[in-house]
Amino acid sequence: MDQSPINRRDFLKTSGTTAVAASAIAGLTTAPALGAGNSNEAIRIGFIGPGGRGFGAHVKKLVQLKKDGKNIELVAVADVYSEHRDRTANYIKKELGNDVAKYTDYRDMIEKEKLDAVAIGTPDHWHAKQTIDSMNAGLNVYCEKPMTKKVEEALAVVDAWKKTGKIMQVGVQSTSLPVWDDVRARLQDGQLGKVLQFQTEYFRNSSMGQWRYYALKKEMNPTNIDWKLWLGVDDGLAEYQPFDRAVYAQWRRFWPFGSGMYTDLFVHRTTSMLKATGLRFPGRVVGAGGLYLEYDGRDVPDVATVAADFNEGVQGLINATMCNQETRIKQIIRGHNGSFVFGNGEGFDGYDFIPERPQVTRDSSLKQQRIDVAQIKDTTYAHFKNWIEAMEANDQSKCNNPPDLGAAAIAVVNLGSNSYRHGKVYHFDGETGQISDGDGSWAKKWEAMSEARQKPKHIPGWKAGDKGSLLEEPSYMALAGPWIDGKPPKNNPNNNAG
Repeated sequence: MDQSPINRRDFLKTSGTTAVAASAIAGLTTAPALGAGNSNEAIRIGFIGPGGRGFGAHVKKLVQLKKDGKNIELVAVADVYSEHRDRTANYIKKELGNDVAKYTDYRDMIEKEKLDAVAIGTPDHWHAKQTIDSMNAGLNVYCEKPMTKKVEEALAVVDAWKKTGKIMQVGVQSTSLPVWDDVRARLQDGQLGKVLQFQTEYFRNSSMGQWRYYALKKEMNPTNIDWKLWLGVDDGLAEYQPFDRAVYAQWRRFWPFGSGMYTDLFVHRTTSMLKATGLRFPGRVVGAGGLYLEYDGRDVPDVATVAADFNEGVQGLINATMCNQETRIKQIIRGHNGSFVFGNGEGFDGYDFIPERPQVTRDSSLKQQRIDVAQIKDTTYAHFKNWIEAMEANDQSKCNNPPDLGAAAIAVVNLGSNSYRHGKVYHFDGETGQISDGDGSWAKKWEAMSEARQKPKHIPGWKAGDKGSLLEEPSYMALAGPWIDGKPPKNNPNNNAG
């Protein structure tokens, strides 16, 4: 498998999650995925960390797709927990009839098995390293959301994706809904006029507290779990701490391994809104919230809001509480001429156009309407199917949630999380990937545009000219302007005190 003079196992042990590490592998020879672009050969897939989501979605949906005729083979599993390894292997044996190789360390699986792709379902703090290691080893990747835990890691994943040419799908399944392509086309054609704001939500409630519904079991113990490997101590991913079943099973509650609702839930809705609008990296992000009810030893807040401002002159609002869900805000995209209202959840079969009044739009033809779109009942199945078809075509662009979109969503939710934790406003440079503390430059930029009477900026792909993006100048504004030495503005000679 490894044609280079560098032993791949040794490289995987030392490769980091920085752009430097991603670039270092560029000189190594990697063969294209065996299944990519050749429908006659089965795509051989291994699983990394098939726990809750990894088993219930990754394993089961790929088994279903295999039964439905997709030319794939599910051949190996790597997990630090013996119960998860056995469960995955036994399920595939029962459903498909083939034996599955079992490993504790994913690097052993990558080294020893002739894989074409991996599906990653581990805790957030492992995503970047496992993704980059896999792509650098010549494998295509499906990685559960969030794509990474940190913004820097997300940029490194994009770098590796571009350099290796591998097919990668990020596991935000709602991005496989047809609705977002329909919305984006209408936005670019100017149906809402100048796009100003999106708002989205993810509300939940529970009598026991979020993520505590992942049950603790006696079988979860250091005899069955490679705890040090799970933490990632030797890879610099986390500091050592004593084994704790709650940390292992409910890791989303604790900052070293997850970021609570920011990365587990907000990333769902944020990614969909970015896909719908065509927006990517934010320019300015602030987060708010707190732990107001769930005092159960968790680190992450139970109420949170993120406000993300984009250089295109659009604001994104993401809002939720984990302790109330019956009065959720609606998901909406707002423009000067109207709004698209989606409601709640993600299984949309359509959405509503609500126009602004004609006194504003100067267009009496704009009427409220229901816009119907095709509905997908099983978005997770559709998302994995999309990944497989992108591998079959050997075409990165066919994935519905590629790493560049995944990285943009991470920048929004992670900077929002960091803002909450550290009390800062963050600025982000999408060209350089640099993160800086907030200052007055963001407000001054827009004030300067106003002073210069500039035209508004627009979302990527805008095709509608000035539609819905210019204001009318009242005639009395001719009286505006500073008086110098008691004299009216020179450009308004008729402007006088009389």
